[in-house]
Amino acid sequence: MMQLGFLILQARDPDAWRRFMTEVLGLLEVAPGGRYRMDGHAWRFQVDASPKEDLSVVGWEMDDQRLDATLGRLRAAGVSVEDADPAVRDAARRYCCTDPAGVPVELVTGLRRDPTPFRSALVPSGFVADDRGMGHVVLTAPDPAASERFYCDLLGFRLSDKVVCTLHGYPVDLSFFHANPRHHSLAFGGAQRKRLNHFLVEAREMDEVGRAFDRTCKAGLPITLTIGRHPNDRMFSFYAQTPGKYQFEFGWGAREVDDATWEPSIHERISEWGHHPPQFLPGSQS
Repeated sequence: MMQLGFLILQARDPDAWRRFMTEVLGLLEVAPGGRYRMDGHAWRFQVDASPKEDLSVVGWEMDDQRLDATLGRLRAAGVSVEDADPAVRDAARRYCCTDPAGVPVELVTGLRRDPTPFRSALVPSGFVADDRGMGHVVLTAPDPAASERFYCDLLGFRLSDKVVCTLHGYPVDLSFFHANPRHHSLAFGGAQRKRLNHFLVEAREMDEVGRAFDRTCKAGLPITLTIGRHPNDRMFSFYAQTPGKYQFEFGWGAREVDDATWEPSIHERISEWGHHPPQFLPGSQS
């Protein structure tokens, strides 16, 4: 089984990210500085000072047997794979490559766990993470077919479903992929302004979404999509802007995938209800 293991983010203002991670998302900062914890893993996010604001690395964690098979497929396909120092990620093994969109990818085993139970004063119920991974990412993919071949044929992701529709006059064609029972750990649908369109964290209780919405508003972070529910993963969530000017999603209640019975489908809307851009709400000022 595979999971979204970690994200390395570039930040012009690490202090702003520290406030965001701890005071809005409710994560815990851990030593060394710039790393943040949300579950039994020692850390899940790392924020590095940089002149850029974007995703630096996406890390996928798997067991040794799956890693060996994945490395074999990558090398047979002609993908350049570098054997890298695992200690910098607190991992047992670590390999680096790049996806067809130019997103740096790391494949690791044995990420360090923290025996101390995770507790957050702001999110007391905790997050759906641990063996499901830290959440999901939506990445840039100027050539979606090439990205799908890379992630499915070589890394072993499986298609969950697609959303094909028009939203506020713009065409939407998104594909969602799972690596474990989480409905999707990865999605993409075309070229994005940055490598990362958004990441999701999922709380264990519905009210955590409302409390996070209040914290987001209090912090002055722009809401990009109001609270709503998606038809494919059934996630109850909202979207807002990170200090890096891309989005985060804070959600609850997603369905899970059972590969024995799951059949991919195509949805004709992005949300069952809600998820409105605030500027399109009646009475808003454009």
